Amino acid sequence: MEKLLIKGGKKLKGKIRIGGAKNAAVAILPAAILSNDICCIDNLPNINDVRQLKNILLDLGAEVKQDHYSKMKIDATTINNVEALGERPRSMRASYYFLGALLGRFKKAAVSLPGGCNIGVRPIDQHIKGFEALGAKVTIEHGIVYAEADQLIGAPIFLDVVSVGATINIMLAASRAKGITTIENAAKEPHVVDVANFLNSMGADIKGAGTDVIRIKGVDQMHGSEYSVIPDQIEAGTYMLAAAATKGNVFIENVIPKHLESITAKLEEMGVQVEKYDDSIRIVGKDHLKRVNIKTQPYPGFPTDLQQPMTVLLSIADGTSIVTESIWENRFLHVDELKRMGANIKVEGRTAIIYGVKKLLGAEVKATDLRAGAAMVIAGLIAEGETLVGNLIHIDRGYEELEEKMNSLGADIRRIEV
Repeated sequence: MEKLLIKGGKKLKGKIRIGGAKNAAVAILPAAILSNDICCIDNLPNINDVRQLKNILLDLGAEVKQDHYSKMKIDATTINNVEALGERPRSMRASYYFLGALLGRFKKAAVSLPGGCNIGVRPIDQHIKGFEALGAKVTIEHGIVYAEADQLIGAPIFLDVVSVGATINIMLAASRAKGITTIENAAKEPHVVDVANFLNSMGADIKGAGTDVIRIKGVDQMHGSEYSVIPDQIEAGTYMLAAAATKGNVFIENVIPKHLESITAKLEEMGVQVEKYDDSIRIVGKDHLKRVNIKTQPYPGFPTDLQQPMTVLLSIADGTSIVTESIWENRFLHVDELKRMGANIKVEGRTAIIYGVKKLLGAEVKATDLRAGAAMVIAGLIAEGETLVGNLIHIDRGYEELEEKMNSLGADIRRIEV
């Protein structure tokens, strides 16, 4: 078993470049199926989820070539299978995007119910509602979702809750439906916009992405495309929080500052120095951090994916901070791990009350999910002594070369066999 051994107490300093957005890439790769042609995707992150999606594409019969991890060439003309079954799709949440993509192109799909991080109940009822509104028959049998339609017809669809996954999945299927589909109460996250832009680059007709109403005019055919994935908002935010926590000075390149405004605002409120440029941002930490309150919300609010790393930062801030998790009901599992390191946090339902302490102490902890893994790494960076972080499968799913990038900034992190 591999673990990360972190020697704490080092300030992060230097320059870091952010990779492609995980949450966009894991939807864009399945979306390439909608084109009966060749797509070239650039700026892909070097993470396990991308490697799993590549394998699923190969299982479906696509030809996939990758000269470098960040560039993938997908020939969807050879796809001869509409079933994504087994352990690969079960191991990750984003595999459900194969439902929308296969349904859109072939009018038929079968995908094993997806897994992913244990952060709460994540039903696909809104996805199914959308597919059924477009004319598909959807059933779930023996852990497999089956969707089939003689024809997909555009329809008005109102999402009962704001759902990134449902918004994207419906967008995929509707791109090849006949007529016009409108998605109301749609998610507005940057990766939703990126997927819409990719679909449009293949000949789709999508307007309104980034607002709460998306209009899709279905097309009969979609052509190939060359496309570059946007920078990862969550990876950028993670390094911003790590720089602030270690009282460092880090220049972060290849970002879209507009996507980071909710994080920037909270860091500035805490007294951290933030300098914004066209496609980069600098974070200069301070000796004393002020308390703040956080409530996670859909974009453009504070992202739930940065709640756990932010909790680490607040654990060493002056005074008492309150974090309210409004997206997932099970996203405070990392708190018990932080308590092992001396954090003083009380969880009441979806609220965490954080009493700032002077310092954290190194301990043996584990990543309870993907973003909690990043949180424990940051905790290790600021802790006195050594920290051992286990369950790295979560970190490797979504962070590109985390220890290498942290070490380039002066951290002391080693991956060891235990």
